[in-house]
Amino acid sequence: MKSLFFLLGILSALAGSSSGLLWAQSIELELRSQQPTAADSNRFHRLTRDEQWVPAQTAVIVCDMWDAHHCLNAVRRVTQLAPRMNAFCELLRDQGVTIIHAPSGCMDAYRNHPARLRIERVAAAKSQPDQIDDWCDQIPSEEVAAYPIDQSDGGEDDDPEQHQQWAERLAAIGRNPKAPWQQQTDVIRIDPQRDYISDSGSEIWSVLDANQIRNVILVGVHTNMCVLGRPFGLRRLAAAGKNVVLARDLTDTMYNPGAWPYANHFTGTDLIINHVERYVCPTITSDQVLGDQPFRFAGDQRTRLLMLIAEDEYETQRTLPAFAATHLSQHFSVDVAWGSDSERNEMVGVQQLAAADALLVSVRRRALPAADLALIRQFIAEGKPVIGIRTASHAFSLRGKEPPAGTAVWPTFDGDVFGGNYSNHFGNSLQTNVLPLADGAEHPILDATDVVAIKPAGSLYKVTPLAAGTRVLFSGQVDGNDAQPLAWTFVRNDGGRSFYTSLGHPGDFRQPEFQALLAAGIHWACGRPAESLDHINRQSKRYAAGGGKQRN
Repeated sequence: MKSLFFLLGILSALAGSSSGLLWAQSIELELRSQQPTAADSNRFHRLTRDEQWVPAQTAVIVCDMWDAHHCLNAVRRVTQLAPRMNAFCELLRDQGVTIIHAPSGCMDAYRNHPARLRIERVAAAKSQPDQIDDWCDQIPSEEVAAYPIDQSDGGEDDDPEQHQQWAERLAAIGRNPKAPWQQQTDVIRIDPQRDYISDSGSEIWSVLDANQIRNVILVGVHTNMCVLGRPFGLRRLAAAGKNVVLARDLTDTMYNPGAWPYANHFTGTDLIINHVERYVCPTITSDQVLGDQPFRFAGDQRTRLLMLIAEDEYETQRTLPAFAATHLSQHFSVDVAWGSDSERNEMVGVQQLAAADALLVSVRRRALPAADLALIRQFIAEGKPVIGIRTASHAFSLRGKEPPAGTAVWPTFDGDVFGGNYSNHFGNSLQTNVLPLADGAEHPILDATDVVAIKPAGSLYKVTPLAAGTRVLFSGQVDGNDAQPLAWTFVRNDGGRSFYTSLGHPGDFRQPEFQALLAAGIHWACGRPAESLDHINRQSKRYAAGGGKQRN
């Protein structure tokens, strides 16, 4: 029986590629997990560790890569994903890794297949985990966490008209539109001599036990449902003590952007992966096996934004992630590198700049390890967008003090990157008044909000004179003193766009006009159209009213 997926010959050719890294004795993998920055913290550092896995002690489980699905967009994404997954399995199989195909509910199609008969001959393991044949909604480590998306609507993200056409197409060829799968997509090859086929938790556990398999890689769909919850899924295997990982670029979610948190579909996947890394198991990427780049869906056009957050004055460790979750999740993939809780002049995760398209800085007077600051310098020198908030004007300056041994500073960061000239601030007790805009003042950032309605909650920064190449958007004034710019854009010597605002007090974040300003500044720096103030207000309300949910 042929797959329903509309696959091109070039994809099959890719699937048969043998390029990649080969191992003689072990598989070298970098496992990524997330750990709290300190005890009881709700901030998480993204950490990696290297492991070497013996191929004979390793298995890949391919979860529910069906030949059809009721969601048309899910079909389209699986069509993209399958050739990459096949190449991943082919290379690992050649190294001695066990491949288990688990297209749930499709065992009738494989009744006489050698890979199905092989697993039926495996003796049942004498000791099996409790409820190994049952779905698992949660393991104890997840009890402290809120679920990150609302998938209770089933996660359909189709255009309604196209979804109806797809359902009609399925019915016309004799498929149940609500559950049309009959087998695994034939793009993923099943080796009749070496592989196994099963959707049973106890059968798969018995194979792992009989072959003394300690390490398991889960690939397939959908992470938030089957990959996590199946009897052979991440939760059951992690709770049973297997060294299980998710290949985070060889998966997808059933998530509808019309449901909370009203994020891009691929942001929904990222949120689930973050949940997995924090509470269930580590993750890897397929390029660690295939030796190229991680897989990325063609439809994932988000800008990858890294936030550097390390300041103790304005609570941006709280306000910025909340702002990003509410207002950036449609167009941005946001990661955070946090300041260390134990070492002032250290930020964990600066290396994530290698995969970033844009940088947001909320750092105050830190020296950094010389190599880390060099990464920041190089990123900016490449002309990439930079956004600064509040203390970013003195992010890497120690007021003339010598940096600790092994660290470095960038005293001219403000002028070099933002065209600024921070020297101090007016008293905290003095009220800043936003000045009316000049007649005819126009800019995409100004169009997105009502800056005159902002009531600055923090002290006014002294930042004049600004460098040539800056464009002041609006200014503020303390009675009896000269006006000071509150936000501006800057075209750097490297040609890159920068946006900076000296606002950023927690009280500023409570104002929708400021939220719209910051969102617009980020979008402008990254070459994206800004959202309107009305959109910001609507999104804030519906985000606050919702929450994560697995089922009805």
